[in-house]
Amino acid sequence: MNNRKKLISILSVIAVGIALGGLILSSDKTSQSISGDSAAHPAHEAPAVEGKASSNYREGPKGGKLFTEGGTDGFGLEVTIFETNVPPRFRLYLYEKSKPLPPAAAKVTMTLSRLGAPAQIFRFTPEADYLVSDQIVKEPHSFNAAIAVEWKGRTMHWEYSQVEARVEMPDEMLKGAGIEIRTAGPAIIKPLLKLPGEIIFNEHTIVQVVPRLPGIVTAVKRHHGQQVQKGEILVVIESQMLAELRSQYRVAKKRLGLAQTTYERERQLWEEKISAKQDYLVAQELLNEAEIALDLAAVKLQSLGVQPEAAPSSGNLASYEVRAPISGLIIDKTVALGQTLKEDEHIFVIADVSTVWAGITVYPKDLDVVKVGQKATVRATASDLEGEGVVIYITTLIGGQTRTATARLALQNKEGKWRPGMFVTAEMVAAEIPVPVAVSADALQTLHDSTVVFGRYGEYFEARPLELGRSDSKTIEVLDGLKAGEQYAAGNSFAIKAELGKSGATHEH
Repeated sequence: MNNRKKLISILSVIAVGIALGGLILSSDKTSQSISGDSAAHPAHEAPAVEGKASSNYREGPKGGKLFTEGGTDGFGLEVTIFETNVPPRFRLYLYEKSKPLPPAAAKVTMTLSRLGAPAQIFRFTPEADYLVSDQIVKEPHSFNAAIAVEWKGRTMHWEYSQVEARVEMPDEMLKGAGIEIRTAGPAIIKPLLKLPGEIIFNEHTIVQVVPRLPGIVTAVKRHHGQQVQKGEILVVIESQMLAELRSQYRVAKKRLGLAQTTYERERQLWEEKISAKQDYLVAQELLNEAEIALDLAAVKLQSLGVQPEAAPSSGNLASYEVRAPISGLIIDKTVALGQTLKEDEHIFVIADVSTVWAGITVYPKDLDVVKVGQKATVRATASDLEGEGVVIYITTLIGGQTRTATARLALQNKEGKWRPGMFVTAEMVAAEIPVPVAVSADALQTLHDSTVVFGRYGEYFEARPLELGRSDSKTIEVLDGLKAGEQYAAGNSFAIKAELGKSGATHEH
C-alpha cells in the first residue's frame, strides 16, 4: 500500500515537470517566432503624443502599418491611407496566417484624436479586397489612432500615433522669432473693387492767361512746363494803348493838382470878401471834375492790372508786364518774341496742381458700388506712390465706344508727386460682409501644395489646411479647417515653416 502511494507521488511530480517543460518550450517557440518576424520586418514604435499609448507594428505587404495578433499564424490588420488622385481615405487589409482575408471577414472601427479637435470615429465597408473608411482623412495626417477589430468572436485593440506638420515652440521662442498669436473668429470682410484710371488736371484750377491789351511782345520770361508763383512776370509787351492810358492818368493828375490850387485860392479870397462867391463855386466844380477824371484814368489802369502810381521799370510808358494770376504749372504757351498780340488772345495756360483728379474708368456692373463721397486708395501702377482720394463726380452717360462711365477722385498734391498722365489703380470697398470665421492674410503659408495656417496647441504648432472664401487685402474668410476660438500664428509665420523643415516632419500615408 505504501509502495502504491509512493508510485502515485512520483508520477504526479513527473506529470508536473512535463507540463512545466511544455510551457517553457511553447514560450521559447513563441519568442523565437516573434523574433524571427522582427528580423524579417523591423518593428516600428509610433511616438507617443499627449500621453497616448503606442503599439508595435511593422511594414505590411501594401506598404502600410501591419498589426498582428498571435504572430504570423494569427490575425493581421494592415492600415494604409490611399490618396492617389482621390481624397485621402483609410484602406484596411485583413490577413490570417499571413494570407489575405475577404474584407467582410472582420468588423473594424477607428477613432482618431487630433490636437485641438474632438475625437473622430471612422467606420469601414468592404470594397474590392480591402475595407474603406466612410470619411476622408483630413490633412495633416497627424493623430492618435485607436483601432478596434471584431473577428471570429474575438475583439482586438491596437493604438498608434503619427506626427506630421507639427513643431514644438515654447513661448520664449515665439518672441525671438517675432511670431504673433491671434484667434480665429468673426470678422467683417471688405472686398475691394479695383478700377483703372489716369491722373488728370483739376479743371477748376486751370486759368487761361490773356494780355488784356494789344501790343508787341518784347520779352518772354516763362515757358511751357515751368512752375510759377502768383505775380511772377510771364511776358512783357509794348502797348500804345497802355501808353495813352498812362498819359491820360498823368494829365488828369496834373489837372487835379492845378484845380486843387485854384480852389484853395478862390476859397481864401471868398472868405476874405475879396472875390465873388461865383468864382469860388466855379473853382470847386473844376476840382470835382479833375478828381473824377483822375479816378476814371486810375480805374482803367487798375482793370488791366497796372498800378496807376507805379512807374514802369524801364521808364517806357508803353511797357506792360503780364503776370501769373495764380501759382501753378504752365501747361500751354502760345506766345513768342516779337509777336503782335490782341487783347483777348490766349498766351498761357496755368494749372494749380496742388490738387489733381484721378479719372477712373467705371464699368456698368460696378456703377452700383461707386458713389459720390466714397473714399478710395489710389496707387500708381509704375511706382509705389499711394494716396487717399474721394469720389466727387460720376458721369451720367456711358461712353459710346468704351461703354464705360468715368468717376473723378480728388487728390491732394501739395508735394507735386502726382503728375497728370500717370496711370493709376483706384481701390475702394465694394461691400462689408460679416463672416463667422476669418484669419489674417499674413498668417497664410503654403505647405504640400495646400494653403495652411499654423494652429497653436499648448507649446505645439501644427499645420491646418484651409478652405478659403471671400477676402480683402487684410482678412480672409475660413470655410473649413479652423474653428472660431482657435489660436494661430500670424506675422512672421514663415519662421514656423522654416522650423518645420529643420525638424524633418514629413507627409505620412
